[in-house]
Amino acid sequence: MPSTQTLAPLVNGGDIRKMATRDAYGATLLELGAERPDVVVLDADLSGSTKTKAFSKAYPERFFNQGVAEANMMGTAAGIATMGYTVFASSFAMFAAGKPWEQIRQSICVPELSVKICATHAGLTVGEDGKSHQMLEDIALMRVLPHMRVIVPADGVEAAQAVRAVAAAPGPFYVRLSRASTPVIFSEDYRFEIGKGSILREGSDVCLAACGVCVAPTLEAAELLAEQGIQARVVNFATIDPIDSTLVAESARQCGAIVTVEEHQIRGGLGDAVAQAVVRHHPVPMDLIGMDDAFGQSGTADELLVYYGISAPAIAQRAQALILRKA
Repeated sequence: MPSTQTLAPLVNGGDIRKMATRDAYGATLLELGAERPDVVVLDADLSGSTKTKAFSKAYPERFFNQGVAEANMMGTAAGIATMGYTVFASSFAMFAAGKPWEQIRQSICVPELSVKICATHAGLTVGEDGKSHQMLEDIALMRVLPHMRVIVPADGVEAAQAVRAVAAAPGPFYVRLSRASTPVIFSEDYRFEIGKGSILREGSDVCLAACGVCVAPTLEAAELLAEQGIQARVVNFATIDPIDSTLVAESARQCGAIVTVEEHQIRGGLGDAVAQAVVRHHPVPMDLIGMDDAFGQSGTADELLVYYGISAPAIAQRAQALILRKA
């Protein structure tokens, strides 16, 4: 059984440090540029926002601005990858996953090329940019593709390790990154592993399974439940595909009920991935928290999470209702 991870002060009563996962991506990419001459970066005219600009200045001969032409960017990334390079291709999630899906399928996934699509500004917490830029379907679009692995880091520590992990692994990856600064959850001794979930808090009354920026409010929800005498296991599934079905099954057996939490459509996202594993290995009552057949709207990240029921109190309330179904 995986050991429970050591967490940063978020749940230990200390000061909360915040960082956007896109910032960790940019910093790690710069480090990889110095360490590996095979790393090439492409961007679709958004390098200031995706944080690839530092790489572009340090290694201009290995950086290519493709302009507002995301489909061309994916084809170019595939072509460069055929020459043995490890290619990172970045844009906002709406443009990196939605616009060039056919090129990703045909040119990257079919030949299993080492293109790492690192998409920033994903999910509801894009905030004020509104529904046109709040990409809520990208996990579904990417995890349906054969050979594509999907990673959604929970904080800056995990994002930095995930970027290094996908750079070292062959084949295509989709890494989903946040715009907003969110709490740093993990201590520096945390170790990310592709395809493995991590237990952040032990409990046997209900399992709260989350990914990305929703891990922090899920941990807060577990604290609220503990005040009511309910011990919730909290699991971080940073890898959505392949999902850690062993940990899903173990959590289903030990807790008897699972709530999933994500800032994505509940259709096709983390909830669906966990539900498929539950159905196959150990059926238990479930509830899926996320965007339920709706687009977002303009507002701050925190306001939107509250409005759409993805805040800590709302998660705790849904968990309590599910425990009643379990009983």
